[in-house]
Amino acid sequence: MPISDLNRHAGHKRDRQVLLGERVTILGSVDGHSYVVTDKDNYVGFIDSSHLCADHPTTHRISALASHTYGEANMKSADRISLSHGSLVRVTEEIEKFAKTEYGYIPKQHLCKVEDRDTAYVETAKLFLGTPYLWGGNSNNGIDCSGLVQAALTASGIPCPGDSDQQEKQLGKTVLPNSRIESGDFIFWKGHIALAVDADTLIHANAFHMACVCEPLDAAIKRIKDQGDGDITAHKRLFSVN
Repeated sequence: MPISDLNRHAGHKRDRQVLLGERVTILGSVDGHSYVVTDKDNYVGFIDSSHLCADHPTTHRISALASHTYGEANMKSADRISLSHGSLVRVTEEIEKFAKTEYGYIPKQHLCKVEDRDTAYVETAKLFLGTPYLWGGNSNNGIDCSGLVQAALTASGIPCPGDSDQQEKQLGKTVLPNSRIESGDFIFWKGHIALAVDADTLIHANAFHMACVCEPLDAAIKRIKDQGDGDITAHKRLFSVN
């Protein structure tokens, strides 16, 4: 499956999502669902067992916001499935402008090798502008605040947990109070994270706009406070990243 929900209870509320090719370890099973832990961020939950397959190596990932697989190495052939940014596949052959996988042919310009890294994670986050907001979402079909940050950092090879409270604890170092915000900084509120595009602008997936948007920093601070969600709880920076 291109996207699978990771649920708190078998068949119930979604906490996060896993994408095609992501590796999980099965801890147990109940009622057609497997209790798993993800390799990417050690997230645990239940996933539909029919969405799982035997472990196999992957060679490439989707670097565009989204792509399609095709029945032939031809963009006019029948498309099969849609894959989100970050999905992992195994390329077995390259034919002109297409890469052959077990799911069909994928345009080569939508792929990069799994070991390749996007150095500018803010630019990666911008790929998702306009993506609908979805609680627990991790794909171009729908994404939430922590899913957006995780997608951007993962593409840069930076380990990142799945939830905003974990991200506040684990990402970067706390910046001194009243310090100037820089591009790439993380701004936290209770239950929310945003990524600084520059000193005056944020990018974040949020339920107010029901989308991933860029928003002036001052406007976001005022709006979130007026909504009753309080003030900024942390300002953090990845000092090791340029």
